[in-house]
Amino acid sequence: MIKPTPRKKLRRKRHLRVRRKVFGTPERPRMVVFKSNKHIYVQIIDDTKGHTLAAASTLDKELNLEKTWNIDAAKEVGKLVAKRAKEKGIAKVAFDRGGFKYHGKVKALADAAREAGLEF
Repeated sequence: MIKPTPRKKLRRKRHLRVRRKVFGTPERPRMVVFKSNKHIYVQIIDDTKGHTLAAASTLDKELNLEKTWNIDAAKEVGKLVAKRAKEKGIAKVAFDRGGFKYHGKVKALADAAREAGLEF
């Protein structure tokens, strides 16, 4: 019997495939999403320097969320990261879904960030 490949390994493989194409520059940094079962995290990264320019997650005290694992929480994180990016003068980003499907929480986060003024 063939042993199935673990989900984490498959996601990592998809993420590396995406990373071959998506690269963050100072003019257009990379916005990367990571989600666990309980939380969702997003960072805006300049890959030329390897620096995180802005970040947000469901762990931020400023959000004061009741539930951290649903679509509403993802929308709030999207708005927050867009606000923080605007404060740093970032308007355009390259979206990196981190090997996750562009669906559900990842899509909600991206749409909320777009509505808040980020371009990608």
